[in-house]
Amino acid sequence: MSADNSSTICVCRSVRQELGIAIGFLVPPVLVPNIEDRDELAYHISIMFYIIGGVATLLLILVIIVFKEKPKYPPSRAQSLSYALTSPDASYLASIARLFKNLNFVLLVITYGLNAGAFYALSTLLNRMVIWHYPGEEVNAGRIGLTIVIAGMLGAVISGIWLDRSKTYKETTLVVYIMTLVGMVVYTFTLNLGHLWVVFITAGTMGFFMTGYLPLGFEFAVELTYPESEGISSGLLNISAQVFGIIFTISQGQIIDNYGTKPGNIFLCVFLTLGAALTAFIKADLRRQKANKETLENKLQEEEESSTSKVPTAVSEDHL
Repeated sequence: MSADNSSTICVCRSVRQELGIAIGFLVPPVLVPNIEDRDELAYHISIMFYIIGGVATLLLILVIIVFKEKPKYPPSRAQSLSYALTSPDASYLASIARLFKNLNFVLLVITYGLNAGAFYALSTLLNRMVIWHYPGEEVNAGRIGLTIVIAGMLGAVISGIWLDRSKTYKETTLVVYIMTLVGMVVYTFTLNLGHLWVVFITAGTMGFFMTGYLPLGFEFAVELTYPESEGISSGLLNISAQVFGIIFTISQGQIIDNYGTKPGNIFLCVFLTLGAALTAFIKADLRRQKANKETLENKLQEEEESSTSKVPTAVSEDHL
């Protein structure tokens, strides 16, 4: 598989993840209705947990039986070179230490965490915010969450195609980040207008960029950290997202309880502004692209030298 498909692979992986989040938005409000009887409510919740447990068990069995440690053939020239450069005695701690000496990657870890953390907080508190302004609309709150994720899946696909063609990792990441901030600001000031259809549109627009940013962060991290393990760089991004997600969810929840939804969303806008500013300082050191280019040039040079060395022999044989 060519290196040009690497962004598409990452996007497909992200789309599968976001599809699960979309189902998580849609199904729980249907399985657990808003009822006053605690016993009946507990029954519906237990049914939902049994379904989740069954699906998780099935996935575990599939992982054990079907999944392989790595593909039979490297997916790109750069990945093949990375396998060759990796020492069998490589240390995870040494790799992490090298990554944290990479200033561009450290900035990306922070900015990715701010964006993803804002998405996690918004997703967690979405039901509360919608019901705050639109009482009794629990099912529509789930549908709004579904709209955010589906729009984000579309954004991820489009951004992945654009990356494959343009290789403009920093520029694309920065533009999507800024548009995420714009979408968040618009959502913040339209949530309380009293029109639910407006919330669907503004939330979907915000989700197109906010959720669509997530695979861009993974791809940019791989470019900045090559030939370090993609699993380690992706893991650090996920850790950052979870940490900021916990902080933002608790903080925004407290702000909403005490001051309302608008100050809570403005709280996220402030940190998205910080993330966009820090993204502008990331240097586009595309190491994987350089490795792909150098590998291809070396291969072409070897083929050219090989064909050149065969020409005199053929002429000599014809002459004889």
